[in-house]
Amino acid sequence: MPEKAVISHRGEKYEIGRGKRFYGIWAVGAPYDAPVDRWPETRDGWGQAWMRFAAIEVPGTITAVPSERTGLRSVLTFGRRGPKADPAPADEAAADPATARRRGGTALLAGEGLLVLGVVLGLAGLFPDYSGGQSLLSQGYQVLPHLCYVIAWAASAGLIALSVSRPRAARLGALFALGLSAVTFGLFLSDLGEVTSDGVSLGSGLVVSLLGWLACTVGAAFALVASCRDADPARTGLTGAGLTGTGLAGVAGPANAERGWPGRPTRAHAGPLALLVLAGIGTAAAFAPSWDSYTVNQASTGVTHTYLEGNAFSNPGVMIAGSVAVMVAVIAVTALAALWRPARQGALLLAGAIIPLAAQAISALMQVSQPAYALFGLTQAQAKADGVTISAGVTPIFWVYVVFVIALVVSCAWLLTTPGQPAIPAMPMSPWMPPADVGAEDGYQPGGPAAEDLSDTVPDQAADADAAADREAVGNDGGAGDGEHSAYA
Repeated sequence: MPEKAVISHRGEKYEIGRGKRFYGIWAVGAPYDAPVDRWPETRDGWGQAWMRFAAIEVPGTITAVPSERTGLRSVLTFGRRGPKADPAPADEAAADPATARRRGGTALLAGEGLLVLGVVLGLAGLFPDYSGGQSLLSQGYQVLPHLCYVIAWAASAGLIALSVSRPRAARLGALFALGLSAVTFGLFLSDLGEVTSDGVSLGSGLVVSLLGWLACTVGAAFALVASCRDADPARTGLTGAGLTGTGLAGVAGPANAERGWPGRPTRAHAGPLALLVLAGIGTAAAFAPSWDSYTVNQASTGVTHTYLEGNAFSNPGVMIAGSVAVMVAVIAVTALAALWRPARQGALLLAGAIIPLAAQAISALMQVSQPAYALFGLTQAQAKADGVTISAGVTPIFWVYVVFVIALVVSCAWLLTTPGQPAIPAMPMSPWMPPADVGAEDGYQPGGPAAEDLSDTVPDQAADADAAADREAVGNDGGAGDGEHSAYA
């Protein structure tokens, strides 16, 4: 049989850990295919397995099986059933967790400072000349998207600031900001192309806004790196939901389970995640065609013409490059969010990308609601004198785009509410031990009446199981659902 058990704790006679899609108890030194008992890989399953393990093991002998973290990999010591790998040379940060935390704290402060600087520059860019001698504030449909970007980056800075009390908040804020930066890169590039192609001088507002985007992007990258360095080894050491096969899953190993990393989705989630990627592709495809439709009617001649504006590929080269960059970023971010584990972190990455996409749709509706006479070289008085009426609207492809963006929003909400796979606690502070008069000889069976009666007497262990389940990690291939037993045991 394949040797796939991941041992979490060991006593004098027994040891407990995870098999393939189940939690199990083995006699010390027994082969993998001969567990004493097993439970489904769920929160309740782990709680029952631990209660059973504590009931049959000699009191005071339970200890955690240690793990060693070397760089991006976690080399686990499995006893007789797990592969004993020679540890790779550890870098200075891995050898000294305090040093890693100090470096992570410095990078986090730098990232927070750059994000705040970027927000300030983004606000400052609203006032000077942006393009064509006009500021963003003088163009309502233009200022709205930029305000959305600045507010979203400010929210990211706020999440990173919360990392003092909630360490994972820095990672969430950084992913949210990076998703926003990935899509807005192409939008700013299009703005730059519009200015340079028309021979208009580069406005100081556009320069300041570009510097703000750069500061926010670099700051988010610093914060993401810092959140990985500042991971708590005690929490990331054996959160086994990231383990696959022998437990060595490359960069998606246990140490990265708490940090977050792209991983293989389970079969149960493959369908919804495929729809998420398709929604991203549809959004990108609907971004390119014309959204604006103008109908010009000449009353004196009765002639009516319809003009479509906004096709991404009818613009100068730099603007086309910017639109293509937006489309590529949308597809890449949605694919990455679909693969990211824990799923909630992928949801924040996707949410950051949705902000500018939704802002562009609102901006388009605002633009067509304004008088369009200037687009045709007329004033409203001239048009009235000539009997010309101009009506504006949006094309059907615009509404297709809106539907796809709504699909992305729904997918983001689904990722936020997707339950995580239960994880093995790294090391309970004080493993619960049953009363001296309760044991296997008293008829205690996993999931039986005795277990139910004892469940209310183990608040510490239940809390530890809840905390472990909240630590979402990279899912195993083909993880079992509630009540499913492994065919490998």
